[in-house]
Amino acid sequence: MTAPILLATSQPPDEEAAWREALARAMPDERLVTAADAFDRSAITIAIVANPPPGALAGLPALAWVHSLWAGVERLLQDATLPPVPVVRLVDPTLARAMAETVAAAVLALHRDLPVYAAQQRRREWRQHPARAAGQRPVAILGMGEMGRASAALLRGLGFPVRGWSRSGAAMPGVAMHAGRDGLAAALDGAAFLVNLLPLTTETRGILDADALARLAPDAGVINFGRGAHLVEADLWQALDAGQVGHAVLDVFTQEPPPPEHPAWTRPDVTVLPHVAAPTDEASAAAVVAAAVAAFRSTGQVPAGVDRTRGY
Repeated sequence: MTAPILLATSQPPDEEAAWREALARAMPDERLVTAADAFDRSAITIAIVANPPPGALAGLPALAWVHSLWAGVERLLQDATLPPVPVVRLVDPTLARAMAETVAAAVLALHRDLPVYAAQQRRREWRQHPARAAGQRPVAILGMGEMGRASAALLRGLGFPVRGWSRSGAAMPGVAMHAGRDGLAAALDGAAFLVNLLPLTTETRGILDADALARLAPDAGVINFGRGAHLVEADLWQALDAGQVGHAVLDVFTQEPPPPEHPAWTRPDVTVLPHVAAPTDEASAAAVVAAAVAAFRSTGQVPAGVDRTRGY
């Protein structure tokens, strides 16, 4: 009989139960256990996690690898008690498609002035504004992993010129790719829209600052779907007040939800989303995890994990 798999999360009981059910359906031959169950901790070789409480993976001497149910693993990697085993982040095509849809929706909403017309509606004001051609409005995407590439492909199909920036600068057909600090400037210069999909690392923390925003075209749209700590909020408020940024769509914050006094709640030039740009689909994610577990059971080979030095 194979060893049980530990499911460790910080989710509310009903959400953890839903994950357990989805994983059980995807892996009917596996036994899933949680902290509430009685099990032999020395037998655990695999852990499936979703922001587990600090220390949840300590005291597992046989632990061979960890699979996250999230694409981002920065919080997990910050746990000093995390054993030195491979950590696999979720790479799910469904997640990438969902992010691409939300990126395209946000860019199109700003491109076609929907926030402007919504404000006019509240004032009972009927006034048309000139439409601009998508082909004349470059989009800079920071972070060209699975989600960035899916977003770039969809935006290109809508007629937007797309520039990508990533650590590697790996080529993508039809996209002007950049890397490094000089490449960041080239990607941002004159862009009508800035889309952030970066992982949060020491190097990317605070990357959306006054210098970055000043490189954009006047009245640019800023879309942060990465992490709240990527954005220097005070710099964004100043850029909005100055008209350098016309509107911001913020799906992530350093504190979630933001406190009631947070400026984003009441600024008419900010759209707040409750961290929904790319919601994880339980069934799809469970299938991805199940495939990784099945491969490990079949071959005994531990899957490659994230680069802990880079943080992704």
